[in-house]
Amino acid sequence: MIRFIPSSLSIYPTVSPRFIPRKSLNNCIKSRNNTTSSPSLNVKNAKTRAGTGHVDGSDGKGSMSMIPRGPVSWAGLGLVAVAAASAVSYYQIERERRLEQAMGKIVSTGKPAIGGEWSLVDLDGNLVTNKTFVGKWTLLYFGFARCPDICPSEMVKIGKVMDTLKEEHPEIAKHVKPLFVSVDPARDSLKALKEYGKDFHPSYIFLTGSPEQVQQMAKKYRVYVSKADETEDGDYLIDHSIVVYFHDDTGDMADCFTQSMRPVDIVEKVVERMTFDPQA
Repeated sequence: MIRFIPSSLSIYPTVSPRFIPRKSLNNCIKSRNNTTSSPSLNVKNAKTRAGTGHVDGSDGKGSMSMIPRGPVSWAGLGLVAVAAASAVSYYQIERERRLEQAMGKIVSTGKPAIGGEWSLVDLDGNLVTNKTFVGKWTLLYFGFARCPDICPSEMVKIGKVMDTLKEEHPEIAKHVKPLFVSVDPARDSLKALKEYGKDFHPSYIFLTGSPEQVQQMAKKYRVYVSKADETEDGDYLIDHSIVVYFHDDTGDMADCFTQSMRPVDIVEKVVERMTFDPQA
């Protein structure tokens, strides 16, 4: 006996109604309800288990293949490579951006538009200019004697650089001079700087001058200087750029070192710059 299924009751209205034998219909319902039934081996063009070539995943000898498909693909490796390259590129760009902020814009000759002629006085009251250090490589740092933490930390770091150079590269160390320029000339008198200098490396040369001299020099080096946390009794701190400027023996800028650089990093850069041979 057969039964006609009206089109209005069909699951898919776009399919033309047809006659379905009761036996076939019962088998279809039974097959849908039986979720644990084995797949038919008579189905053609069915997908096989990986590497077996058989519909049921067997190897033709009655055993099932357990070879898994790996989670790594060429596309995945490509994405990882692109991400790694992007990270490296971002780091390099960010580092260059920070260095350019510290050193200023680069002029067409390839040298930074920073530095220039200046004149100050040392702890003995002697006039000192940029030409005083021709023939020496200098590590120049701007700070102030009442700085509570950052200035001492940076100066101790440069002291470690000098000690390492003396121990590992004594000939290079002879040609390097660390300089400290006060950005607080109103309070950093020669007496105050002499007392302050006792806590740091003996090779340091401390310099100061009139407010106008210091301001002009700071401007040439693009050093940010500003009073901060001024109290009612007139005490204050000074916000300033935290950069060590490295000059070659002609007074030109050779490199600059930021606060994040370790002593070993600075030593490596100093040796690299001072031993560089353009003819090699």
